Amino acid sequence: MTAKPTVYYLRHGETDWNVGSRLQGRRDIPLNARGRGQATHCGDILRDLFARDGRDPVALDYVSSPLGRATETMELARAALGLERQGYRLDERLAELSFGDWEGFTIAQLHSHDPVHISQREHDKWHFVPPGGESYKMVSARMAEWYASLTRDTVATAHGGTCRGLMAHLGIAKPAAAPLVDITQGVVYVFQGDRMTRYA
Repeated sequence: MTAKPTVYYLRHGETDWNVGSRLQGRRDIPLNARGRGQATHCGDILRDLFARDGRDPVALDYVSSPLGRATETMELARAALGLERQGYRLDERLAELSFGDWEGFTIAQLHSHDPVHISQREHDKWHFVPPGGESYKMVSARMAEWYASLTRDTVATAHGGTCRGLMAHLGIAKPAAAPLVDITQGVVYVFQGDRMTRYA
């Protein structure tokens, strides 16, 4: 059996909505200054990992979520690697979990704005579908499809929700636990088969 490609996974850098604990989902919120620094730091981590392992950065595939906070993260990371900023492709399957009507709200606001749905979400985050949005189970299914499409080792810039979906698909976290995993910014997550290693 052929080994599956290694994935070097970067969550996008920080945005002002992250700072304010607002649900972003598909809203195209740009990186802030700290987020841009985190993206460059991820490029530095990748450069060190590739040097350690004797890898040529040019030999890998590079793919990003189409949302601007992910593409800017990719471009800053590639610049830190000494690569041309635009040499990557987009994949819609990497777009963040949609929070639908909830985007722009904080969880605290939703406790008073939509208490019934928030209670359902806290009971079962994996299957819960926000009004007009999608569940972690749905995100994991598209991440499974994305992962199956990989033909070589890949650097991906995407989101916390999509990372959790990939973890569940690969058996790194159980579905019920995956939505609770903290996916940090400024960190490179390396997926090799059913193992995940963090580099900060």
